[in-house]
Amino acid sequence: MKGKPFVLNAHGSLLGFKKYLSPGLHQVPYKVYDGLTLKLSARRADAVVVSSRFEYEDAVAFGIDREKLHIIPMGIDVPEETAPPGRPGGSPLRILFVGRLARVRRVELLLQAAKELKIPYQISIVGGEEKTASLSKGGYMRELKNLAADLGIADRVTFTGTKKPEELRSCYGNADVFVYPSLYENFGQPLLEAASYGLPVVATKVGVARELVQDGETGFTVGDNPREISDRLISLSDPAARASMGRNIRELSRKHFDWHNVIQRYIDIYRSF
Repeated sequence: MKGKPFVLNAHGSLLGFKKYLSPGLHQVPYKVYDGLTLKLSARRADAVVVSSRFEYEDAVAFGIDREKLHIIPMGIDVPEETAPPGRPGGSPLRILFVGRLARVRRVELLLQAAKELKIPYQISIVGGEEKTASLSKGGYMRELKNLAADLGIADRVTFTGTKKPEELRSCYGNADVFVYPSLYENFGQPLLEAASYGLPVVATKVGVARELVQDGETGFTVGDNPREISDRLISLSDPAARASMGRNIRELSRKHFDWHNVIQRYIDIYRSF
């Protein structure tokens, strides 16, 4: 009789540390761990679930057979659509970032891009500071606040700190556009949350942004050039463009990331053994 299937969810990148930690001492603990464990759990699994193409590529590089790999994203409950409150003409563009504030997120690129904007805007940066590794340097939020002051935009940037889930819903619901200039994400749950609220996304090609962001249809993918981010934000200052992209990305999140769809895909894996 065949034993119960061993299905492993990577719950993050297996090699992400190589993307956001500098070579040398910072990477040693991760390499030692992989060496001591011989990567046995991943190798022995009957199936390995990853949440994005980003994670899939890392898993292959880690040494997992492609035949074992299944891409099943994180799920989300798409909120009921409500009509946005009326806003007077010329209102500031409400730009939102949500995420734990770690250097890998490169929020400074958003601030540098904002400096170039010639339109009214207001930025909300939601999240508390957190290191991505024990050896990472602290003080990132303080540096961001100092940068906003140095750029002369401190009066248009609000650092809200950590928010509870019910408070986050209000943050997404009151924003116009979501910006996520991260260097590396295996998935990036805030990207999916923003999409579910119908926010056009301006993001680097990380994590689930590669599945969600279709240039000119649901938002824009960008590199690490603040001017490029600024140009995309100016494009999204047009309410009609925002509304169209917002509808598209919301429908995309509903179609591919709804929890019912995600759970069924897990069930299908177990039934395949």
